[in-house]
Amino acid sequence: MNYIGVDLGGTNIVVGLVDENGKIIKSLHRPTEKERGVEPIFDDIFDMCNELINEFKLDKTNLKGVGIGIPGTIDDKNWVVVYSNNIRIDNFNVREYAKGKLDAEIRMANDADCAALGEVVAGNAKGCSDAVVVTLGTGVGGGIIIGGKIFAGFHPGGAEIGHIVIEKDGRACSCGNHGCFEAYSSASALILAAKKKAEENKDSLLYKLVEGNLEKMNAKVPFDAAQAGDKVGQEVIEEYLDYLAIGIANLINIFKPEEILLGGGVSKQEENLTVPLTAKVKELVYGGDMPTVIKVASLGNDAGLIGAAMLNK
Repeated sequence: MNYIGVDLGGTNIVVGLVDENGKIIKSLHRPTEKERGVEPIFDDIFDMCNELINEFKLDKTNLKGVGIGIPGTIDDKNWVVVYSNNIRIDNFNVREYAKGKLDAEIRMANDADCAALGEVVAGNAKGCSDAVVVTLGTGVGGGIIIGGKIFAGFHPGGAEIGHIVIEKDGRACSCGNHGCFEAYSSASALILAAKKKAEENKDSLLYKLVEGNLEKMNAKVPFDAAQAGDKVGQEVIEEYLDYLAIGIANLINIFKPEEILLGGGVSKQEENLTVPLTAKVKELVYGGDMPTVIKVASLGNDAGLIGAAMLNK
C-alpha cells in the first residue's frame, strides 16, 4: 500500500509518496508563498498530490490516503485548520475545499506531531509504541506517541510541550506567558543566554569564539567552549541542561515513554547533550529507576513528511 504525505511549512510545501515502511519514493517541492492566501496554497498541495497519483497510477486500490502536517491548531475530526499563525490560516475546512480537486481520503495533524510519528515509523524510535519527541529549535515543539498513534489531547491545540510552565513568574515567552519550557530550553534561549554571558565575560573563550561579534553566536558555540574547558561556556551549558532536564523529567513522570527523542539544532550535539542530560533527568524522575532512553532524532526534515503520510496507516 502507498501513502502520500504533505509537509506544509512557512517557506516550502513538500509532497511525497511514501511506502508501507516509511520510505520516501518521490517528493515534490514548491514555495509556500503564504502571502497569497490559503486557497492557492492548497491548490498547489492538491496539484502535487494529483501529479504523484497520475505518475504512479494510484487509485483507491493502492493509495491509502493523503496526510497533511500543518503548523498550528488542527481539528482532524472535522478536517479543519483552526488556526495557523505561520501560514495565516483561520478556520479553513480542508475536506470541503478538496471536493472536486482531490479524490483521496484526507487526514491532518500538527506538523510536530507528524514529525514524532515519522520517527516512530522510520526513525530512531522505530519499534517503540510510546515515545515523546522534543524539538529544540527556534521554540520547543514536539509530539507524543501512545500506542503507536499521535496523542494530541481531547481538544484541538493539546500536547503543546513547549508551553509547560517550568518556573513560576519566569522568563517571558513568545506566547505571552512566563516561565514556559520554550523560554529556557529552545535553541533561541540558549543563544540568548550565551550572548549575555559572553558580553559579561569578554576574556572568556565563549566570547573569543565569536570574535567579539555576538551576532555570530549560535547554539553550537557554548557547547564548543564548554568542551574546551571554558568555565563561562560550562556555566551556560550547565544552566541550559538544568532547565531542559526539568521539562524532560516532567514528560517522563507523566507518560513514562520508552524513548525521548531530541530533534532540532541543539540535538546535533548528540552525546555531548544526551549523556549529561540523562544524568540530570535521572535525579529528577519519580520512582527510582528510569527505563526511558534519551536519544537524538534521526530523520531530520523528512520526519514530518513521513509522519504525515502515516496518518492514514
